[in-house]
Amino acid sequence: MNRWHGFIRHSIIGLQTLSNIVFAIVLIMGQLSWAATSPVTVGGPFTLTAPDGTAVTDQTYRGKWLLVYFGYTFCPDSCPMTLHEIATALEKLGTDAAKVEPLFITIDPQRDTREVLERYTQSFDPRIVGLTGSPQQIDAVNREYGAYSARHKTGPGPEDYVLDHSTYLYVMDPGGKFVRAFEADTSGDRIADALRKLLAQPDE
Repeated sequence: MNRWHGFIRHSIIGLQTLSNIVFAIVLIMGQLSWAATSPVTVGGPFTLTAPDGTAVTDQTYRGKWLLVYFGYTFCPDSCPMTLHEIATALEKLGTDAAKVEPLFITIDPQRDTREVLERYTQSFDPRIVGLTGSPQQIDAVNREYGAYSARHKTGPGPEDYVLDHSTYLYVMDPGGKFVRAFEADTSGDRIADALRKLLAQPDE
């Protein structure tokens, strides 16, 4: 059994690494083509459910810089690590943090109800907003952001599974345009430094 669990874990890590490499190549190619054509197409319209049960869309957050991360509350490593670094970045930003809205979008709507998400995100920082939705809504927002996820069964029960997923933290400007992506292991200090520079840029 331990050998099987080890195989599953190594397979998930391998797939996650592959997905990250593919996304990095897409970003690089998009940035190269940007100079001659148009910006990288990441992000777009979505409709999801906020912690208080209200429907929110991409338009709800216009006027703020967004930190968008796709994950799930049962995630054993990358999700809690990234949320911790987001919380650190918010603290480092001080009053400028009010200009930033961190969004944690679940890839596991089956288990991540809005109540579960709220408790989870609040444990890191009350300013992090957890969003859920129907499986169709989650699939739609995943496509808009190019986020990857895949389910792997770990047992016979309906909730016996883990999710392999891409681990990029997306930065969107106040107009909803993609600016850059951080890898999951980026420190809160580096995130705060990069955001501080972006916030200091004059409005176009």
